[in-house]
Amino acid sequence: MDLEIHHDTLRDCLRKSEGRKVAPSAAIIDSQSVKVAEQTGERGYDAGKKVSGPKRHVAVDCLGLILGIMITPAAVQDREAAKSLINFLVTMYGRLQIIWADGGYLGALVEWVKQLRPFGKLRLEIVRRCRPTKGFKVLPKRWIVERTFAWFYKSRRLCRDYEVRLDHSESMVRICMIRLMLKRLAAA
Repeated sequence: MDLEIHHDTLRDCLRKSEGRKVAPSAAIIDSQSVKVAEQTGERGYDAGKKVSGPKRHVAVDCLGLILGIMITPAAVQDREAAKSLINFLVTMYGRLQIIWADGGYLGALVEWVKQLRPFGKLRLEIVRRCRPTKGFKVLPKRWIVERTFAWFYKSRRLCRDYEVRLDHSESMVRICMIRLMLKRLAAA
């Protein structure tokens, strides 16, 4: 619990130093399936990515800083895990107005998010690819969460999941983000 408090305090300090309000008004959600080492506990299989291991479901702000994280076995669908993650976001961040996500979250989840704040302004916006294009194309807002995943891979401990318990995996992600935020605050 202390690790979460330290992480959130550093995130708030970094948001202030970047000239942002502490409470975000926008979030980006996505998931990442991670390969596991042999000794780990909960696995699951993500058939879409063909990866056996856990799945990291994250919500980040517009700076790429983690607002919420949930680790599940890879077999858990993105839309199902997103409900718990979005419930957490709505509870913690009253200013939240928009959540961006990829096409994997399309469907009944969009209407479900609207019902969370019937009189407030909260919406889930799906960022889609425009047309079939050759090669890589950066998608608006979606690149922010992908950059956060890239930061994870700079930490050797997060390239694979070595943890037996899912809460330990979450702690390792928070430790990685604490290190990154301290480095950014020291440079400011």
